[in-house]
Amino acid sequence: MGNLCSNSGSKLANGQSSNGAGKGRGDQGSIRYGYTLVKGKANHPMEDFHVAKFVPYQGRELGLFAIYDGHLGDSVPSYLQKHLFSNILKEGEFWTDPNRSISKAYERTDQAILSHNPDLGRGGSTAVTAILINGRKLWVANVGDSRAVLSNKGQAIQMSIDHEPNTERGSIENRGGFVSNMPGDVARVNGQLAVSRAFGDKNLKNHLRSDPDITNADIDADNEILILASDGLWKVMSNQEAVDVAIKIRDPQKAAKQLAVEALNRESKDDISCIVVRFK
Repeated sequence: MGNLCSNSGSKLANGQSSNGAGKGRGDQGSIRYGYTLVKGKANHPMEDFHVAKFVPYQGRELGLFAIYDGHLGDSVPSYLQKHLFSNILKEGEFWTDPNRSISKAYERTDQAILSHNPDLGRGGSTAVTAILINGRKLWVANVGDSRAVLSNKGQAIQMSIDHEPNTERGSIENRGGFVSNMPGDVARVNGQLAVSRAFGDKNLKNHLRSDPDITNADIDADNEILILASDGLWKVMSNQEAVDVAIKIRDPQKAAKQLAVEALNRESKDDISCIVVRFK
């Protein structure tokens, strides 16, 4: 059943970097993945968490891949790492209506975070999740600005939608919030948060959405790789640049590492997390 790679590597030893790899069967031969996480320049602990594993589930093989980029501490991304996928799979209609199941699970998970205890809901997190069913069907969902990019004959296709305050200003203002570029030069909700949807963030939740955008794709011989990464990569690299770098490297763990190296070379100061899934 593929290498069930533990996804506990996210807590970084001495806070620098961690990585790993594994594989699943898929219908077209084995599907391999690799990931790397590199702590950013900020003097707080690593706030990016990930999931990368293949699991047998109800007679099918599921690839579960996710990046959770936390803010104001690591409690919310850590909670998502433990609970979000199991909450999705617990939804009774996952096989018949994955879209609705994913949407409901995101909402329920956010409710659990907000009601859990006062401390947990104070921080927040983005999420990008990818579920690969039998190597054939891909479901991607996201909240915030962590991103999933699929390659098709070498062309980058963004599977997630960046939720940024400027593009969702209407929804924020309708909820009584505002978007401001002060302090600094980045648009922020109420001058605080640089994403317009997130898990947690109790103090801003009246003005923030946490419903995911959801897309799906049929994986076939034209799809080479899938990249999931936090904005530590996307702030300094376009989708196509990332695909061009990763597609040339057959070993997905080396590809993920190379993307992180490239982001650091381009002066990315943020935590960088990256998963590369190679379909063939």
